[in-house]
Amino acid sequence: MSAGLNNAQLEAVNYVSGPCLVLAGAGSGKTRVITHKIGRLMEAGLEPKRIAAITFTNKAAAEMRERAKQLIGRAAKDVLICTFHALGVRIMREDGAVLGLKPQFSIMDADDVTSILKDCGGTTDAATARQWQWTISLWKNMGLNAEQAAALAPDDNARVIARIMALYQERLSAYQSVDFDDLIGLPLKLLAEFPEIRERWQTKMGHVLVDEYQDTNATQYEVLKHLVGERARFTAVGDDDQSIYGWRGATLDNLKRLPLDFPQLKVIKLEQNYRSTSAILRAANNVIQPNPKLFPKTLFSELGEGEPVRVVNAVNEEHEAERTISRIQSIRSGHSLESKHREFKDFAVLYRANHMARPFEQALRRANIPYKVSGGQSFFDKAEIKDLCAWFRLWINNDDDPAFLRAVTSPKRGIGHQTLGQLGTFATQYKLSLFESLFAGSLPSAVNARSVAGLHEFGRYINDLEHRARHTMGKEAALAFLLEWLKEIGYEQHLYDGEDNEKVASARWTNVLEFCDWMAGRCGGEIEDATGAQASDIKSLLDVAQTISLISTLSEREKDQNVVTLSTLHASKGLEWPHVMLVGVNEGLLPFKLGDDDKHSGKSDGPMSEGILLRLQEERRLMYVGITRAQRSLAVSWTQRRKKGRDTVAALPSRFIAEMRLDEHTPKEDPREKLKALRAEFAQRVADAAAQAKP
Repeated sequence: MSAGLNNAQLEAVNYVSGPCLVLAGAGSGKTRVITHKIGRLMEAGLEPKRIAAITFTNKAAAEMRERAKQLIGRAAKDVLICTFHALGVRIMREDGAVLGLKPQFSIMDADDVTSILKDCGGTTDAATARQWQWTISLWKNMGLNAEQAAALAPDDNARVIARIMALYQERLSAYQSVDFDDLIGLPLKLLAEFPEIRERWQTKMGHVLVDEYQDTNATQYEVLKHLVGERARFTAVGDDDQSIYGWRGATLDNLKRLPLDFPQLKVIKLEQNYRSTSAILRAANNVIQPNPKLFPKTLFSELGEGEPVRVVNAVNEEHEAERTISRIQSIRSGHSLESKHREFKDFAVLYRANHMARPFEQALRRANIPYKVSGGQSFFDKAEIKDLCAWFRLWINNDDDPAFLRAVTSPKRGIGHQTLGQLGTFATQYKLSLFESLFAGSLPSAVNARSVAGLHEFGRYINDLEHRARHTMGKEAALAFLLEWLKEIGYEQHLYDGEDNEKVASARWTNVLEFCDWMAGRCGGEIEDATGAQASDIKSLLDVAQTISLISTLSEREKDQNVVTLSTLHASKGLEWPHVMLVGVNEGLLPFKLGDDDKHSGKSDGPMSEGILLRLQEERRLMYVGITRAQRSLAVSWTQRRKKGRDTVAALPSRFIAEMRLDEHTPKEDPREKLKALRAEFAQRVADAAAQAKP
């Protein structure tokens, strides 16, 4: 089982007797180490069901499950491989009752949260509500409740947000709902405050492996500590040089705390890179070198020197996009470098911020090159999918008021806003959920008789659907049920009625049908469960519906398409491509403008403040992540001028380009020379074709 592992990987796999930190540099085979260690733990006698491997995305968890199955076989299906948040759901479904939470709680998505906060804060401005949402999320990730946040609030604005947070939490409790951050915070509360629950979960977890450990926040670290207890049987795998999520609470302090909290910690470095050429790695090592090191390491590769890293400068964003597309076409034709990797899916264009994608999308469309924007709108963010998910949420949890309001109006059922307003007032007065209020004996005193009849009909229909979904098992039955239900509520007609453009309505209906197929596949055991359960188990439609919120909150479905990828640097982490073009590498973009004392040149009159220095270090790690996505070739481009509002302003290359310390012989691409060569080649092809055409 250990064949093909290098010495450092072998050491990490074979150390099973205590806490272990594996510092896995980019492309050093961390997933391979984790899956082999699962096998080694089983060889050492640990039952598969007592092994947990925790990562950050459903996609990473699915890949790890597949790799484990290939390596270990059928026994791998009993290993718990899931995200931190999916583990939180498991803990809360089993033990949340002590916090007053029923097992069928709802998970609110970002739009639901924004809507509730607007209501709690008395505003109609979504941007203000999102700002509150951001602050409350950071507080929760720091382990603070509303009362603690109020006590620590530095100003009146923070105190206002803390009051809104208290109202928001009351509302979530009434809805028997949680938000994304609660999926970590509430399990921590259970493990920290209830010894019998903590001991039971520690017994279940014989060994915990944590992937992407550098991305954990303070709350996740505390969850890990409570899960492993004093026995401390865990393996944390991460890379301090790839910590790029400080803005959402991830902290390198978790790496610093490990040796302090676990003095017996064994630290193993993986420095051999299996992804990139030496030229690319040299640029990456040079860029990250100025950052302070918790655990110094230097990546090396045995894949050869490879193509030099190219620096491209362009006049403006449109010119940069044209040159990027020209590079893709040149590599595909085999003229700029010899490469086996010439399919569209072998290319990625990476940038610092979403708004930078537009000129590249336009240029790719003009060139008829297929592409996808990674990190764009999730399939689950489409209105038609959110409509159906609201119905599912209401089947599962009748107390979910946001789901009730969406389901009762999508499609419209003759229950108007006035009736819903009266129902809401009645529910608030008697402290009932909207669904509970439907069957309250005194409802006719608040709502007219005709409206009461409509509300009763809707309530009975939801109960009927819940009963049928509970007893609908397997793929074929689930698909038949879903299609029949959509017909009953007239959902296809609802989509066509709501769109002026028939093509748009048709595309939305196609999304609905695809979603139904996907749901049915999960019922049939063809697709693995988000909470870590393996595929193959036949499930009821209601069981599958319970996990939808988790999937829609965590990730979008990815299909392997032969298209060029456009992606932000943050969304590119964990991925790799043969050819990477890192674009917009200008001061003020990468690094992003650091603060008022950052004059785009990277220099200021005095030393940087600690906060700005930490942000610069994270931006440098972001550049490092971008460079190390490349396997065979890397081009880094910057523009001499950039748009700023309606103006165009002079721009400077990023300080990170100089920090790569590329030697003087690194090619600087000259577009005029490239154009001359392409014209000559075209003329030669025309001449050859004419010669062949002669009799």
